[in-house]
Amino acid sequence: MNPFHDAARRRPETWTGRASARFASGALALILAAGAHAAMHSERALMTQAGCFSCHAVRVRKVGPAFSWIAYRSRGQRGAVARLAHKVITGGTGYWAAWTYDTPMAAHPDLSITRAEAMVRWVLARPRIKPPAP
Repeated sequence: MNPFHDAARRRPETWTGRASARFASGALALILAAGAHAAMHSERALMTQAGCFSCHAVRVRKVGPAFSWIAYRSRGQRGAVARLAHKVITGGTGYWAAWTYDTPMAAHPDLSITRAEAMVRWVLARPRIKPPAP
């Protein structure tokens, strides 16, 4: 028995509905994935515009800690998004002072809390890398 041959012998109205449903569900999944990708891309663009990548990189320390280090340290912490969004807006020093030689993070008072939280969610979605000893 050849499954391709058997499918070709079925009546078109039998397999057309199934194929249409599969196509529609596949198209919906693609649209949702594209939307999620566009959201991640727009958050990265917002971070570029805000100058985040001037001081931070994803995997290595620049002036500030790597985003992957922040994701590692913040995993499982309740309220991490709100706490880090507040830090993005107000700036200052804190936990990472030993790694940054006490260089304070610049404040971003023009950012809304919604945008800052979106940026923090992008950071926390990075691969988690344990930071080296300071």
